[in-house]
Amino acid sequence: MIKKILVAFDGSEKSYQAFDHALNLSRFSPPGSHVEITVLAVAQPPEPIDIVEMDAVIETITKHYEELFNGLVEKAGKEGVPIKTEVVVGHPADQIIRYAQENGADMIVMGHRGRSKIAGWLLGSVSKRVSSYSPCTVTIVK
Repeated sequence: MIKKILVAFDGSEKSYQAFDHALNLSRFSPPGSHVEITVLAVAQPPEPIDIVEMDAVIETITKHYEELFNGLVEKAGKEGVPIKTEVVVGHPADQIIRYAQENGADMIVMGHRGRSKIAGWLLGSVSKRVSSYSPCTVTIVK
């Protein structure tokens, strides 16, 4: 049974669809139980890192995600589903995997980003890396 769903959120259309999918999954929990949904955004510092500017960049990104989270919290509240939101710093795939491991997620739900086959081969993708190394089931919303 799925008790903890981690939604990887980057503000893209696909991440909103992933959030909606997680809400839909929560409807299938048995009576008397609930699914815990955590929406996780990852602030990725620019390369190369300038320590002076990094704090300002992370603060700006965090505020941006917190504003987006307000709409998600409101939408989930209308469905009667409490959610938790969090912003972490680092490489997106690594932080999603780490968070899922440390918090005992049963499932990660994330959006798929379209890339050309060449770019995906050269650079890889967050969804591919998460699905390869995740400690739990990964659902990629297309």
